[in-house]
Amino acid sequence: MASLPKPTPLLKDELDIVIPTIRNLDFLEMWRPFFEQYHLIIVQDGDPSKVIKVPEGFDYELYNRNDINRILGPKASCISFKDSACRCFGYMVSKKKYIYTIDDDCFVAKDPTGHEINALEQHIKNLLSPSTPFFFNTLYDPYREGTDFVRGYPFSLREGVPTAVSHGLWLNIPDYDAPTQLVKPHERNTRFVDAVLTIPKGSLFPMCGMNLAFNRELIGPAMYFGLMGDGQPIGRYDDMWAGWCIKVICDHLGYGVKTGLPYIWHSKASNPFVNLKKEYKGIFWQEEIIPFFQAATLSKDCTSVQKCYIELSKQVKEKLGTIDPYFIKLADAMVTWVEAWDEINNNKSEETTSTKASEVAATK
Repeated sequence: MASLPKPTPLLKDELDIVIPTIRNLDFLEMWRPFFEQYHLIIVQDGDPSKVIKVPEGFDYELYNRNDINRILGPKASCISFKDSACRCFGYMVSKKKYIYTIDDDCFVAKDPTGHEINALEQHIKNLLSPSTPFFFNTLYDPYREGTDFVRGYPFSLREGVPTAVSHGLWLNIPDYDAPTQLVKPHERNTRFVDAVLTIPKGSLFPMCGMNLAFNRELIGPAMYFGLMGDGQPIGRYDDMWAGWCIKVICDHLGYGVKTGLPYIWHSKASNPFVNLKKEYKGIFWQEEIIPFFQAATLSKDCTSVQKCYIELSKQVKEKLGTIDPYFIKLADAMVTWVEAWDEINNNKSEETTSTKASEVAATK
C-alpha cells in the first residue's frame, strides 16, 4: 500500500531556516518532521576547511568564510567571524520572505501534555497574525484561538499592525548572562507559559537569536547582528544589538514584535567564564547603550528600513562613539551591511546611493 504524501507545511516555499554552526548537524534528525520540507541555509563559522556533515534528505545550501569573502568581497568585513553573529549572512543571501533561525544546541521541546512542539509552525502563526503595539491587551494575543480583545480595548486599534518579528523562548537552559550563570549554575527553566505578547511601542527587549523568526521583507535589512567575536572587544551581544535596532525601527515604521510561544529545549549551557570574558565590556556599556536606544528617534524622511538603519548608524557613531572607538567601527559596519544587502538583493536604497555619491564628491 502506497504511503500518503506528506501534507505541505505552512509557507513551505516562502521561508528559509538559517543555522549557524561549527559542527555536524546531527540535531536536525530530531527536527526532521518539522524542517525536512523547508530549505536550509547553513552558515559555517570557524575553519572553512572543516567538512560539516548534514543528515540526508534535507534541502540546503552551505556557506563558509571563503564563500562569504568571495560573495561580498571587501564588504565581508561586516560579517563576524568565530561568533554566531555570522548567521546574518544567511539572512542577506536568502530569497524568501520569511526567516527562521535556530541554534544547533536547540532541540524539540514538549508542552505540558507531553506533545512535541512544532516551533516553526507557531512562529509562522505569530508572523501571519497582526500585532498590537499601541495598546496592551490583558488577555495577551487577541488573534489566537479562544481569546479576543477585552472590554475597553479601542475598536480603532483592533485591526492591529503587521508583525515583523516573532521571538520564541526556551525550556531547560535559560538565556542568562555570565554573572547570573555563575550565581545560579543549576537553575533551569521549567515554566511553560502558554502566551504570546506584543511588546509595546517604546519598550525595548533583550532579543535572543537562538529561536527567532521574522518577516525578511519588512525588517530584514535591519536584522544585522553587528561586529562580534574574532578581533572585536565584545561578544554575546549580537542578537541583542539587532533587537534594539529593529525595535526602534519597528516602532517608527508601525510594525509589531511578538514574544512568548514557541518554546524550544535549550540543551547545553555555555561556559560562564568564557561568556564573562566576552560580555564584560558589554555589561558596562549596556548601561549607556540602552538609554541611547530608549531616546533614539528617527526623522519622517526615514520611510524604509534601509533609511532608518543608516540614520540610526549615524546616531550610533555620534552618541556611542564617545564610549569606545568600537562603536565608530560598528556604525561604519552598519552602513557596509546595508550596502551589501542592497547589492546582493539588487535593491539599491536611495540613502546608501547618496552616501556613496557624497563620499566621492568629498574626495575630489
